[in-house]
Amino acid sequence: MKREIRLSEKLLLSGLSFILLFMIVQDWVSLGPLNDIQAISEEQTVGELVTVTLIGVSQILLIMGFVIFFMGKRYPIWVKLWLVIHQSSIFVGALFAWWIPYLTGYGAEGRVERYERMFGDTHSFLPEMNGLVPNTLHTIFHVTLLFCILMTVYIFITEKRNRKHIEVSQVS
Repeated sequence: MKREIRLSEKLLLSGLSFILLFMIVQDWVSLGPLNDIQAISEEQTVGELVTVTLIGVSQILLIMGFVIFFMGKRYPIWVKLWLVIHQSSIFVGALFAWWIPYLTGYGAEGRVERYERMFGDTHSFLPEMNGLVPNTLHTIFHVTLLFCILMTVYIFITEKRNRKHIEVSQVS
């Protein structure tokens, strides 16, 4: 059976590829004003950076593996649940680490100094609120992650309708 890979699946894989690239380079490769690897290395040990990088990269590779394996095919329910729940869990972590303290001040007091040391010299376009400002690189990552979650849900919601369309066109 020939795979019918949809644009939404290609967009999802593209978004996940960007996230993988983000996970690999964010703490290791200087991206000019988008990150400050010197400040990060002063805040975290090499072992901590390696651990965080490996955890992030392995999570995204697992998600990408499922998407690549099932692209153009029917996704089993357990894969659908895994992809939505796993990506959503990462996003909830980003909400609690960045956006809830930024928007509400809840938990900000414990982050202000550390975030200022690690991200204070990086580019941001949002105004400071509650002593915090999400930097541009993390904002792009979070928006991309939300996009990937929405694409995943879209793929699963439209999967059955798309299959019927493919079957009808093959009969014609």
